Amino acid sequence: MDILINPNIAYIICVLALLAILAAIVAPGTGLIEITALLLIGLSAYVVYNIGMNLWALIVLLLSVVPFVIAIRSKNSLPYLIASIIMIIGGSLFLFTGTGLKPLVDPLLVIGVSALASTFVWFAAKKSIQAQNAKKFHDLEGLVGEFGEARTAIHQEGSVLIGSELWSARSQQPIPNGQRVRVTKRDGFILEVEPDSNDKS
Repeated sequence: MDILINPNIAYIICVLALLAILAAIVAPGTGLIEITALLLIGLSAYVVYNIGMNLWALIVLLLSVVPFVIAIRSKNSLPYLIASIIMIIGGSLFLFTGTGLKPLVDPLLVIGVSALASTFVWFAAKKSIQAQNAKKFHDLEGLVGEFGEARTAIHQEGSVLIGSELWSARSQQPIPNGQRVRVTKRDGFILEVEPDSNDKS
């Protein structure tokens, strides 16, 4: 277990523990991620106990969350992301106690790992928020009144493209492939459509 007390190894373990915690929050219920996070938290506690930790560096790391969250929610996110990464690098360099102000963790390792981990988490969180805010056509009631395009000939059955999603469809009258249509009713996952009266094609 002596290898774990190496500050560089200890730092990587702490970063992996943090990433595992974030993964468990984003994708809960898988079991494997939660177990991995618990194991890494246990290893992190072991190395911190044996190496020691600077409280002020931990505070800087915790405060780095503020500009990071702003970066996720802001349209002009780059300045906040850079500020967060600088705080993470500073806190990480001096997280483990040493003699004087000399960092125990290799500065190049800290810069590389902090920048990569922060950018990855920021990108994943940004995409997650965009997906949550995107218009969802799975609001089935909202489909009635929408316009789309027949992707097959439609009468008793067929398919229609609404937005970017393909749906089963039927119609009271034959509709040729490629005709613009309007959704008039929904029966489960089958849409009833009619030709768009404004379509001149």
